[in-house]
Amino acid sequence: MQTFELLFSRFYDKVLKDDLLAEVFKNMSPEHVNHVAHFVAEVFGGPKLYSSEDGGSHAQMVGHHIGKMLTEEKRRRWVHLLLQTADEIGLKSDPEFRSAFVGYLEWGTRIAVINSIITENPMNAEEPMPKWGWGEPGGPYIP
Repeated sequence: MQTFELLFSRFYDKVLKDDLLAEVFKNMSPEHVNHVAHFVAEVFGGPKLYSSEDGGSHAQMVGHHIGKMLTEEKRRRWVHLLLQTADEIGLKSDPEFRSAFVGYLEWGTRIAVINSIITENPMNAEEPMPKWGWGEPGGPYIP
């Protein structure tokens, strides 16, 4: 958990200084960084901090992106900065983990962009948290 919290803390420091992304995140809550760290850790099989202690759900995470009008350029920058930060903090670099991590980032950020242009959350509130592993996709795709 400490690794994910460090990763997202350093990452969002970069995001807030980035010309393209700062505007999107300038009003994020003080809890945002930990919520994202908890969400991603839970998706990868870590403790269920996001869905229990944070009171979050997959539907709520999807809902945070509704109406944000994210672009492909912003998505790519977000992924680039996160992977750059992962390298800087020494996140595991073995091919299996990094492949799964990058796969999840690609899947999740593309879902975020799709949901950012709609006005209502397409997710059922009871939809389970995605699970990501080494080779199988981890969640439902709702167009």
